[in-house]
Amino acid sequence: MTEKLHIVGGGMAGSEAAWQAAQMGVDVVIHEMRPKVETFAHRTGSLAEMVCSNSFRSDDDEQNAVGLLHWEMRAANGLIMSSADAHRLPAGGALAVDRDPFAETVTNRLKSHPRVSVTEEEVIDLPEHGHWIFSTGPLTSPALGEAIAKATGADSLAFFDAIAPIAYAESIDMNVAWRQSRYDKGDTEEERTAYINCPMTRAEYEAFIDALLAADKTEFHEGETAGYFDGCLPIEVMAERGRETLRHGPMKPVGLTNPHKPDEKPYAVVQLRRDNALGTLYNIVGFQTKMKYGAQTEVFRMIPGLGEARFARLGGIHRNTFLNSPTLLDEQMRLRSRRHIRFAGQITGVEGYVESAAMGLLAGRLAAAEILERPLPPVPQDSAMGALIHHITGGADAKTFQPMNVNFGLFRPVDGLKGGRRGRKDRYKAYTDRAKQAWAAWLDSCAETGVEPA
Repeated sequence: MTEKLHIVGGGMAGSEAAWQAAQMGVDVVIHEMRPKVETFAHRTGSLAEMVCSNSFRSDDDEQNAVGLLHWEMRAANGLIMSSADAHRLPAGGALAVDRDPFAETVTNRLKSHPRVSVTEEEVIDLPEHGHWIFSTGPLTSPALGEAIAKATGADSLAFFDAIAPIAYAESIDMNVAWRQSRYDKGDTEEERTAYINCPMTRAEYEAFIDALLAADKTEFHEGETAGYFDGCLPIEVMAERGRETLRHGPMKPVGLTNPHKPDEKPYAVVQLRRDNALGTLYNIVGFQTKMKYGAQTEVFRMIPGLGEARFARLGGIHRNTFLNSPTLLDEQMRLRSRRHIRFAGQITGVEGYVESAAMGLLAGRLAAAEILERPLPPVPQDSAMGALIHHITGGADAKTFQPMNVNFGLFRPVDGLKGGRRGRKDRYKAYTDRAKQAWAAWLDSCAETGVEPA
């Protein structure tokens, strides 16, 4: 076999796609423009660099859809999950990782694979021949974006994604703040104390909201609109939706007790999550922002415990592009007008590290099976993977299509179970049990075709 699989973009999706295809016996070339061509958000030339949060979110595979996706990727011998597990940090019930060693591990494993090569170049056109996966993510270059729009006959959509700031742990006042995971979640003391919490009185919260609303914000370029993804809203946008919005979102005070003032319930709480293995960096949870740098420092130092905080990174904002996938992609993630080209990752309209890697996993397997001329069985819709791919390739309404995290709302109902909040625990467990069974059966079917990754 001489046909190669070309993958454009070495983020979560591209890295996972390359690994899966190479493990199936296909030669892979990763085309990654960094570090020759830089982006607003990236700092290095490593593959699978984490540019926003360092969290893969919940690792609960029985009651959480993203935790179920973790389970499915581990069952499929995914590179992203094995690398994340190798560099795991305490984060309560979440899977957080030490971002730099994680990216270095992914990079080293791919570059040392005998069937993988990496070339540092920017691809700006859609090729006419060959086997290709485009996983260029939310920061797809303008030139390539224009080529995609020209080839599809439709403009790619755009939204803005904001990055949360990171503070140095030593600059946080622990006489005011305290360590505790919400509801003391976790099996070890380290897990139960994975977050740093900064309490606010009502007066402090009101003053913070006033400052947030009045702060200087980043201006948009002409012709751009602020079509934010609801799962990653800048805090000032949330505040504009109502003064209590943040207190019922990332600043909710539930499940926490301040040991400095155990008899006084905070009106709001700002949480910081550990961002590296050394425990020297903490990111402010849910505090994506488009405030200007000077305003950020001033406003964030109003938070009790952060009065003298020093920041390793301040927040920022950038434009994310994604396809109207329900109209453009078929059930195998191929461009309908050019079936030798697949898309994977955030550019398809999934949101999040895990979801992006998951779509890369499927794209890599599907492309490799096509090259090997051993088609795989359809991805089961009752799995988390299947629910996502079904959503982006036809399950979503194309007229209102927006980026989506995996969630149980994408799953087909289980017969005989109650709806509503009271039946939620049993319903979620039924979803995950059914999904695991479907996914395990699919992996077995893949193995029977003779193209299961080694």
